[in-house]
Amino acid sequence: MAVVFLGLGGNLGDREANLREARRRLMQGGVTIDRCSSLYETEPWGVADQPRFLNAVCRGQSPLQPEALLALAKRIEAAMGRLPTVRYGPRPIDIDILLYDERRLATPELTIPHPRLRERAFVLVPLAEIAPDLRLPEDGRTVRELLSALGGTGGVRKVGEF
Repeated sequence: MAVVFLGLGGNLGDREANLREARRRLMQGGVTIDRCSSLYETEPWGVADQPRFLNAVCRGQSPLQPEALLALAKRIEAAMGRLPTVRYGPRPIDIDILLYDERRLATPELTIPHPRLRERAFVLVPLAEIAPDLRLPEDGRTVRELLSALGGTGGVRKVGEF
């Protein structure tokens, strides 16, 4: 079983219910989620003219290989109403594989660690809540160090428990 960290987010519909439903479906798909961050409301990233997002990060264990885990995430997104739109645009749910054990992977479909993890406070803040001393496989820096290097949390606000 691989230890995985997954980023969940969405900004359409009942955002909290969508994140909870995505977590439930991940568990039905074989991912054992053992820890989740709080819920954070965040500014949109990439496309500014859209509703605010609700985000969380979950840690779990999965028997699935990275490609199969990605396929599960995409099936859940589609089943929950995510449609192909503009990149970084509004969506009811987004499930990102942030980390998969200490693996590094780069294919046209999937890059692990997530290629923009280091740039995004909306990922680093909840990840730091549940795994501040986790070291990334690329350079050994901790999540806490990466968050500190950002120089600010840019509109990431804790709004509740997940």
